[in-house]
Amino acid sequence: MSSFTWKKFFANTAVAVAVVAGTLYCADSSQADKTEAAAIVTAIPVSVETVGLRKVQVWSEFSGRLQAVDSAEIRPEVSGRITEVRFEDGGSVKAGEVLFVIDPRPYEAAVAKAEALLATAKTNAEFARIEKTRAASMLKTQAIAQLFYDERAKADRVTAATVQVAEAELKQAKLDLEQAYVRAPISGRASRAELTVGNLVQAGANAPLLTTIVANNTVYADFDVDEQTYMQSIRRVANNRAQERQIPVELVVPGDKAHRYTGTIYSFDNRIDAASGTIRARAKFDNPDGALVPGLFVSVKLANGAEEQALLVPTQALGFDQSKKFVYVVGPDGKVAYREVTLGKAVAAKRIVLSGLDAGDRVIVDGIQHVRPGVVVDAEELADHGSDLKADLEKQRLVRQ
Repeated sequence: MSSFTWKKFFANTAVAVAVVAGTLYCADSSQADKTEAAAIVTAIPVSVETVGLRKVQVWSEFSGRLQAVDSAEIRPEVSGRITEVRFEDGGSVKAGEVLFVIDPRPYEAAVAKAEALLATAKTNAEFARIEKTRAASMLKTQAIAQLFYDERAKADRVTAATVQVAEAELKQAKLDLEQAYVRAPISGRASRAELTVGNLVQAGANAPLLTTIVANNTVYADFDVDEQTYMQSIRRVANNRAQERQIPVELVVPGDKAHRYTGTIYSFDNRIDAASGTIRARAKFDNPDGALVPGLFVSVKLANGAEEQALLVPTQALGFDQSKKFVYVVGPDGKVAYREVTLGKAVAAKRIVLSGLDAGDRVIVDGIQHVRPGVVVDAEELADHGSDLKADLEKQRLVRQ
């Protein structure tokens, strides 16, 4: 092989080696860049909230039924034929308003007769009194026998009693006439007229129902409170009716959660039912618009008697693993840690944490679906949970010191 050929061979070899070396260098550089990029990607951005002790008013929710504060069944108290119906079905009525008229003519006649009998009785009584007085003066002069005087005195007493009987009969006749005009005993909302004009009604034990009235300006909500809630939330802070009525209570009608009615505790029962472990409770609510109808199924929310300190965690921060509940916490090194928690009752959009967290823990609220224990995250505190929470934590730290 000539010297030129050897030189060309060595030159081509050198070029090949250079190309291979350059390729390997580029590959190593690319791999290093990818490794560095992968290290950067592992810092997953998440939003966190720092939990701390807060004063909260815990609410318990119960199912209940509305009951009328006052209700009345309207039945006839005198017999006769209905001649008028003076209210509209479902309309509002006031106490004393005439609802039905039972033919009053027989009762008007009875009143007139009773008045005449009373006048007769009074006349007879006056005559008997005069006769008794005359007999008394004659008895003093021995003009009449004692027996004659006694008869006049007896007649005087009998006629006086007759006046009393006549007065009572007149009073009853007037009462019957008054009851011929059937009036509303309470103010409220009337039901429909069960009997109409022309029907004959009979007073007594089997008197027919004419209509019903329920008071609609206020209503009761009856519900059952479990023994644990009663002892821990009510009896612990309220020992009499005045203190019980200071406990906040709210009412919500299913399907109309935009409207909340506030009321007061009216009463608790005098015993706990051993079979169900509950105590009957009753709350009273104003009903100015009449929207709360007796018999309606409602949801009653009862507040604890006093505020308490509690750790709160947002509901969106909670994870569920079968029966377990957990949160992800960001440590000082930026790594994620798994914490199993025990939860209490709901407070607005948060839950009370009974165990598993401490004040100052940073809980991941947004981005929990992208993290797992041990990964590094880039945590950002929620804007609406900033300075005021940090101030609270600082106060708690100073108290602990």
